[in-house]
Amino acid sequence: MRFLNDAPVAYDLTYNDVFMAPARSEVGSRLDVDLATADGTGTTIPLVVANMTAVAGRRMAETVARRGGIAVIPQDIPIDVVAEVVAWVKQRHLVHDTAIALGPTDTVGDAIHLLPKRAYGAVIVVDDAGRPMGVVTEADTVGVDRFAQLRDVMSTDLHTVPVDADPRTGFDRLSAGRRRLAPVVDADGRLVGVLTRPGALRATLYKPAVDDKGRLRIAAAVGINGDVAGKAAALLAAGADTLVVDTAHGHQERMISALRTVRGLDPGVPVAAGNVVTADGVRDLVEAGADIVKVGVGPGAMCTTRMMTGVGRPQFSAVLDCAAAARRLGRHVWADGGVRHPRDVALALAAGASNVMIGSWFAGTYESPGDLYTDEEGRRYKESFGMASARAVSARTAEDSPYDRARKAIFEEGISTARMYLDPARPGVEDLIDEIISGVRSAFTYAGARSLPEFHERALIGVQSTAGYTEGMPLPTSW
Repeated sequence: MRFLNDAPVAYDLTYNDVFMAPARSEVGSRLDVDLATADGTGTTIPLVVANMTAVAGRRMAETVARRGGIAVIPQDIPIDVVAEVVAWVKQRHLVHDTAIALGPTDTVGDAIHLLPKRAYGAVIVVDDAGRPMGVVTEADTVGVDRFAQLRDVMSTDLHTVPVDADPRTGFDRLSAGRRRLAPVVDADGRLVGVLTRPGALRATLYKPAVDDKGRLRIAAAVGINGDVAGKAAALLAAGADTLVVDTAHGHQERMISALRTVRGLDPGVPVAAGNVVTADGVRDLVEAGADIVKVGVGPGAMCTTRMMTGVGRPQFSAVLDCAAAARRLGRHVWADGGVRHPRDVALALAAGASNVMIGSWFAGTYESPGDLYTDEEGRRYKESFGMASARAVSARTAEDSPYDRARKAIFEEGISTARMYLDPARPGVEDLIDEIISGVRSAFTYAGARSLPEFHERALIGVQSTAGYTEGMPLPTSW
């Protein structure tokens, strides 16, 4: 990228401090843009779900990979659980969603508990042979005794879609039947998934992130303490497609030692490491074995590092500096943290990132691991927390002695609980992905770029005042 009017200033810049100017373009449509990355992760859209316990789980990993991104399972999850999650994600279908299935004698209370686990908002009632009998939605449970059986409240007017139907055919069948969703069945009529109209449409617009066997991709994180080699080897054996060696302060000797240990395993998959915010940090981690360097200290919504320590760097300048250093070394960077609007993702890519990590923004979705709550005003939310907070530290040190746990809990950096509200218009992670990718694709067309490398080269960036940033905000009401 280049700056408009040689704009660099004597201070570092956040995403809010910059804008992208339009350039002459031959790209006529957003659909002419290819967002696939070249950092080895296999993502077809430049989005990575951050390795936060309140964000990245099996449902998130499945859903995001189906649309072309990748999720990183956090380091504090037990290895046997990670192995189970990886295996489960790799068994998911590339088009239809995983069904929530219950039996006819299960209760309305059971359905109410499971309905928020999926954005499509339905439970498929199946018989003993696994064949669909009916559908129960949230509306069917309103005002109904929680001990009532599902066979008494389900809708039996079923439209099914065969498992081998292509997405366009599935969409047409749903449209013709005026159905929002339908059970997907195999040749014997057994339930194998759920297809929605938005899901069928998205399957024609996105390309899944798949491994060389055609299975959905998933990444996993390992810390820099303890048996790094043993855990990394176990993650590789489980089938992780990318390893992320992760700690808050990535430019330290323990990280360099851990990276060398992981590289010594000859992992055969990309190794990401971080976090850093300087070119020196990038160089040292690349020399230690990193293929990808995570960039960002302090910009995350759950992070208090800058307020606690004064340490960090404005994210746009950090990504710009680190991406340039990585490019000289033939490596890549992920921009980790600080994105709150689609524009921020586009600007991170303009600065040179190959992928952009998103955490708290995705916490407030149906697919994140947390339970769904309702506040006093009836608004739905999930709880999120920082990975250096007392809550996260407590989970990671569960096997330590009470004394060691208490000592570590004193040194927390991060918010231990925050309400991440579901956007009523975009309650699922796919809804947010649609919004983000729409903005990013448009940004590419404004720059005249058909691919990520072209966007890195052609983006034209200017520096703006606070008033300039405010001027670009829409007004929900008249003035």
